[in-house]
Amino acid sequence: MYNKLADNVYEVEMLKASDDELSQLSKDRSLGLSIDEMKSIRDYFKKEGRNPVDVELEAFAQSWSEHCCYKSSKNILKDTIFAIKSPDVICAISEDAAVVDFEGEYAYVVKIESHNHPSALDPYGGAATGVGGVLRDIVCMGAQPIALVDQLFFGPLNLPEKELPKGVKHPRYLFNGVVSGIADYGNRVGIPTVAGQVSFDKSYIGNCLVNAGCIGMVKKDKVVHSRVGGPGDMYILAGGKTGRDGIHGVTFASQELHDKSEDKDRAAVQLGYAIMKEPLMHACLEANEKGLLTGLKDFGGGGLSCVSSEMAHAAGCGATIYLDKIPLKEPDVSPWEIWVSESQERMMLSVKKEDVDKVLEIFSFWDVLATVVGEVDDSLRIKATYKGVKVLDLDLEMIIAGVCYNREKKIIEKKDTKTEFKMPELTETCKKMLALENIASKEGVVRRYDHEVRAATVIKPMQGKVNTQTHGDATVLKPLDKSYRGLAVSCDVNPTLCRESPYWGAASAVDEAIRNLAAINAKAHSIVDCLNFANPEKPERLGDFKQAVEGMHFVAKAGGIPFVSGNVSLYNESNLGPIAPTPTLMTLGIAKDVRKCVTSDFKVGGNTIYLIGETKEELRGSQYQVLSRFDGGIIPKVNPEKTLEDAAKLMSAMDEGLVSACHDLSEGGVYVALAEMCFGGDLGAEVDLAELGSLRTDVKLFSESNGRWLVEVKKGMDEKFNSIVNARKIGKVMENGKIKITDNSEKIELDVAELKDMWDGGVVREVPK
Repeated sequence: MYNKLADNVYEVEMLKASDDELSQLSKDRSLGLSIDEMKSIRDYFKKEGRNPVDVELEAFAQSWSEHCCYKSSKNILKDTIFAIKSPDVICAISEDAAVVDFEGEYAYVVKIESHNHPSALDPYGGAATGVGGVLRDIVCMGAQPIALVDQLFFGPLNLPEKELPKGVKHPRYLFNGVVSGIADYGNRVGIPTVAGQVSFDKSYIGNCLVNAGCIGMVKKDKVVHSRVGGPGDMYILAGGKTGRDGIHGVTFASQELHDKSEDKDRAAVQLGYAIMKEPLMHACLEANEKGLLTGLKDFGGGGLSCVSSEMAHAAGCGATIYLDKIPLKEPDVSPWEIWVSESQERMMLSVKKEDVDKVLEIFSFWDVLATVVGEVDDSLRIKATYKGVKVLDLDLEMIIAGVCYNREKKIIEKKDTKTEFKMPELTETCKKMLALENIASKEGVVRRYDHEVRAATVIKPMQGKVNTQTHGDATVLKPLDKSYRGLAVSCDVNPTLCRESPYWGAASAVDEAIRNLAAINAKAHSIVDCLNFANPEKPERLGDFKQAVEGMHFVAKAGGIPFVSGNVSLYNESNLGPIAPTPTLMTLGIAKDVRKCVTSDFKVGGNTIYLIGETKEELRGSQYQVLSRFDGGIIPKVNPEKTLEDAAKLMSAMDEGLVSACHDLSEGGVYVALAEMCFGGDLGAEVDLAELGSLRTDVKLFSESNGRWLVEVKKGMDEKFNSIVNARKIGKVMENGKIKITDNSEKIELDVAELKDMWDGGVVREVPK
C-alpha cells in the first residue's frame, strides 16, 4: 500500500483503497480516524488528483483528532458557555490562553489543560509535561507566568492490590508519581503552585485525571497572538530538539484506555525538560518585549503539524516548512515523525526577515537553540519539504476546519427520593467523616509544592496558625508592586455530585466557586474549565456532557461570569467503565484590596459564629452518604441569584472589617467546615443547631446544600453585621479545644486535637495487601 518516494518518505495508495483497507490503514498507523473521515480524506485527494504522502495523512490525523478539533463538543459549547460575554475579556476561546482585563495597563492571562492519558501510563512524566504545556500557553500570549494550579483525580488510595485490574497501575503509585512530577517541574521553573484539588473515586481507578492550570500577567500593549504577521515572515523553532517522544499524543488522547495501552501507546507520552523551560521562557518574553515577534505559539498537541498550520491559517496565510532543518534528538527520524512529534519545551516564533538575526542573538544569549525552519506566504496552503522533496502540500481550510458532529445524546436523570434510614451514633460518625479521603487534609500534597516563590502569594492555600493550618477556600495573589488589587484563585468540582446529577453537580461547582471566592472577599471574574468526560460516541456519555455544560451555563450566566478558556478531554474511559463526569473549574476573582481579604481559620475565643444560607435535606451525593451508604436522597440544587446576593452582602461586611474568618460549606457540610475552622485557629466552638429548624441532626450537620458559609464575626460587631447580612447566629468560638454541638436533646462533644489527627491521616493510610 506504500510507494517509496525518498528516504523515509512514502506515498500511500489511498485512492483505490476499499473501505476495509481504509479502516485497516487508520488502525495500523494509529490515526484514530473513522471510516467516514478516511473516506473524506480520500475524496479530498481525488480532487487533488494524487495519493497522499504519509506525512499528509498524519497531518489530517492530528488536526481532525477529538483533542484538537472538538468535533463532538463544539456544537454544544457554542450554544452554552461560549455565549456568556463580558466587557473585561480582551481575548477568549480563540487562542492558546485567555487575556482578561485586570487593572490599568495590565491584564491577566489564564489557561487550563488536561494530561490524563499520559499520566495513566507515566504519572511522573505525564504530570510534569502537563505543567510544561500550560506554562507555554501563557508565555505564547506574551505573559509572564505567575502561578500554577493542579486538579487531580485518582482511584481510592487504599484499594487492595487484588482488586487492581490487568494493565492498570495502583492509585497510590499514580498519586505519588503525579504529585512528584508537578512538584519537581513547577519548583524547577520557579513558578509557584498556589491552588488545586485532590479527589478520589472508584471511577478513576482505570483512568486518573491530571488537569493543570496557569496564570500570567502581561501589559495589554505587549500581548502577542498565536498567528503570523503576514507573508514574508520567517518561522523560528526555539527550545528543545525534536525526537520520537510524544508521537500520536493527540490521537492517543482521543481514545479509551485499555489493558494494552502501556505497550502500544507508551511512545505517545512526552518527555519533559524543566531546566530548558526557564531560559526558553525568558528568551521568548525578551524577544516579545523588544517588539521583535509578529506571532508566538507553543508546540502542544499535534506538534509541528498543528503549530505551523494554525499560525498561518489564523492570519489568512500559508507557509512552507523545511523538515530537514529541524534540530533532532537522534538521527533517522522520519519526516512524518518530525511532523507530529510532541517533544517538549518548543516554541514557534514568527519574525520579520529583518529581525531574524536579532531574535537569534537573544536566544543565543540565553543558551537556547533557535533555528529558522520555514517561511510564510500567501498561498493558503501548508507545505513541507525534506531534502529537496515536497512531502506535504495541503489546503489549510480543509485541514483546520476539521469535522464536526451532532452526535446522539441520551439524557438519563436519576429522580430525587426521600431517604429513610436510622440515624447513626453521631460522635463516631463525626470522627469518621474527617478521615474520608475527599475530606481529609491535603497538606501533604500542598507542602510538596513551592507556593511562596515570586513572593506574590498573600493568601496561602493552607491558612491559620503555624503547625495547625487548615484548608483555605481560595488563594490570593498580589501581582503588581504598586497596587493592592488582588487576583484570587479557586479550584472546584465535586465528582460524586456530578455522577448523581451531571446538571446539578456542574451547577454546584460554579456555585461553589462563587462561594469560595466570596469567602476570602473576592468577586468571581472569569472561569476556565477542563471538561473531563467519557466516550462521546456513546449517547449516554454525551448526554452527561450536555447536561453538565448546561448546568455550568445556568449559574455562570446569572452572575455574568464568562468562560474565557478551557479544554475538553473526552474518552476518559477504560475496561472498568467511564469516569464520573468531571467538569473541573479554575475560577479567577478580583479582590479589590488584599488587605481586606479574610482567611478560614477561627481567630479569637468569644467571637460569634453565623451561618449564611439555607440548610435543606439534600444528602444525595454527599460524603455522609459515601460513609453511611444509604440509598436515594435529594441532590443539592442551586439558586444562583440568592448565592450572588448573599455573596455581595458578605463581602460588604468584610469591607467594613466585621468578619474575622469565613469558610464556605461544601463536602461534609456545617460540621466539616466548623472543624476545619477550629483546626486553623487551634480553637474550639460551641454551636446550637436548633436554629436550623426541624431537620434531623445528621441532616443539619452533613447536608451539602449550596449557597452557604460559616462566618466568624468580631466582638461587638454583631448588630452591624446583622444589618448587612441575613444570617443565623448558631454559636461562638471557644478557647477550650473542644467542639460542642447541641440540637435540642442531641449533644455531641469532640476533642479538636483528636479530630485533627483523624483529618491529618486520611490520605496517608497504608494500602491493604
